[in-house]
Amino acid sequence: MTYVTESTTSSSSSPTGHTSLTVQDGNARRRKRKNAVTRAVLTFLMALAAVPLVLILVEVVREGAGVISWEFLTQRESPPAREGGGYAAGFVGTGIMMLMAIGIAVPLGLAAAIYLVDYGKGAFSTLIRFVTDVMTGIPSVFIGLAVYAILVLGTGQVISFGGFTGAVAIAIVMLPIVVRSSEEVLKTVSTDMRRGAFALGARKWQTTTRVVLPAAAPGLTTSIMLAVARGTGETAPLILTAFGNVNIVTDFFNTAIGAVPLQIYNGARQPFAPGIERAWGGALSLLVIVLVLTVIARYIGSRASKAHRV
Repeated sequence: MTYVTESTTSSSSSPTGHTSLTVQDGNARRRKRKNAVTRAVLTFLMALAAVPLVLILVEVVREGAGVISWEFLTQRESPPAREGGGYAAGFVGTGIMMLMAIGIAVPLGLAAAIYLVDYGKGAFSTLIRFVTDVMTGIPSVFIGLAVYAILVLGTGQVISFGGFTGAVAIAIVMLPIVVRSSEEVLKTVSTDMRRGAFALGARKWQTTTRVVLPAAAPGLTTSIMLAVARGTGETAPLILTAFGNVNIVTDFFNTAIGAVPLQIYNGARQPFAPGIERAWGGALSLLVIVLVLTVIARYIGSRASKAHRV
């Protein structure tokens, strides 16, 4: 009897694994169910979060698609109550200010990010991170007010409203985004790549410029485009710096200059239907501009990454 009982017990948990396989199969089924439920919940939440964005895009395209024309892109704006005209002054002004803002914010932001990742130690790097975090949360209207007080009032209006003051305000808005996002991208570059460059005799600045930056090029490009997208749509700083103009202006200093966000703001807050329609067209134009710039930037970044790997 004892032998039979032991034999039975041994056979039920024998190395053939029948019971063990049954338990494993049960665990696998439970894991699959949990994975399916988790995936369904995350998919639902992602779709829920995308609903406002989709609704905004659909509304902007529906209202603005009929406004976009060659006339809208190339002619100055008509009075709010009059049909026709376009945002040519805004497109030119936005392009001028964004080019200047990129020229200010991107070199400074990348330099700060490189310093924080490869050189910065101690209290000074902590201060830089603290200041950039604070700047990220400051309302952009305060930045416009500060630029107005320092550059316009502070110089006795030697520097007045225009493209330069608007570009400075937009650059300040863009700068913390470039710094913090570029810092995180540079941290993803493998330490082994840096050590390999040092082992081959490269100096630190050579490693940064010839190894780290090319390896991080796609991510850095995306970071810059996030900042450009933020800066392109800013309105509040430009009210106090660029001031706005319905005429095409190419001067950088001391002449009020147009901007698409300003024209959208002015068109949307008045009661006339033609002006409101042009505001919808301007909003759609901004969306398309940001989309095109993002696609081009990602393409350039991917090409740079492939060239670096080769």
